[in-house]
Amino acid sequence: MKTDKKLKRVFQIEIVETLSSIVEVNAENEQEALLKAQDTYRNEEVVLYAYDCIDTKFNIFKYD
Repeated sequence: MKTDKKLKRVFQIEIVETLSSIVEVNAENEQEALLKAQDTYRNEEVVLYAYDCIDTKFNIFKYD
């Protein structure tokens, strides 16, 4: 008896979304501007949403 069933394997796919937003920061220099932007983000004063998505990648992470 012949069977044409193919064995199915399990694949793990990594989905990576990149979100991006430009914020304006008043500062005396670049270092201060970066620190202010980081603090603003960490304090959740800037929140990125699905519409801020600029890229989505699908990677085969591992398979058995």
